[in-house]
Amino acid sequence: MIAMERLYRSLAGFLDRFTQAAEQYDNQAWHDSIKLQETIDDYSAFITNEDNQRLWSELKPEDARQLHSLSPLLRDTSARCVAIMEKIRALRLLNGGADRNEYFQNIEASIEREFGSFAVERDDKVLLIGSGAFPMTPLLIAKRTGAEAIGIDIDREAVELGKRVVDRLGPDLPIRLEHLPLGQLQEIDSITHIIISSTVSVKYELLDWLADAARPDVIVAMRYGNGLKALFNYPMEPVDDRKWQLAETTVRPGHVFDVALYRKALAQVSAGRE
Repeated sequence: MIAMERLYRSLAGFLDRFTQAAEQYDNQAWHDSIKLQETIDDYSAFITNEDNQRLWSELKPEDARQLHSLSPLLRDTSARCVAIMEKIRALRLLNGGADRNEYFQNIEASIEREFGSFAVERDDKVLLIGSGAFPMTPLLIAKRTGAEAIGIDIDREAVELGKRVVDRLGPDLPIRLEHLPLGQLQEIDSITHIIISSTVSVKYELLDWLADAARPDVIVAMRYGNGLKALFNYPMEPVDDRKWQLAETTVRPGHVFDVALYRKALAQVSAGRE
């Protein structure tokens, strides 16, 4: 009971902080963002803390019910604040400021081995679904591998800021950002690697659509969070094993999300070749 009360107080406090930050944000307030950054950093540290994860996993179902009721709202609000913070970081960069936000350092470290044993090479083409306003993944992939990187997002403002960030940090890199939904991407059958952001709520619906649309040998990296991490990321879901096989799972202690790698099921690959 004490553990539940402790977790509930902490999570309710974070929800209040996130809600206030989201309500106060406007596009002219990017220079006054210390509280928002501190909230994201504090929440990242709370979510990745092993003691907190253990307490969460040990809660009895009857004790956890009240805590789990916070999950959807807290996840959605924190995801919105992360999107806001990406815009703030982009604006700060474009206006000549520096940024050493801990959350982004955590994400950048997570990108290092995104595809596990399915490494990206120069001739590959990588798609990020949910590229945001500060497209770190396309920038890092294009810079380190030379592969073409495409980012899509349904947030028009984020895409426009992202394009300006790419122009500033990697004008000669093979990166393209588009404001469109996945279903409108014309070259989907030429994409070799796909990353789906952890804050994309419909990511498993997109994975199901990709079973028919993507090339047979495509690798999909699904960013997710289970357990306590599900309060900051959308969790893993079961898939139709006639369409997809779970090839690898990388659980990363100390990182805000984990990664599940999917390959097309053999039956799906055979059907695609007929």
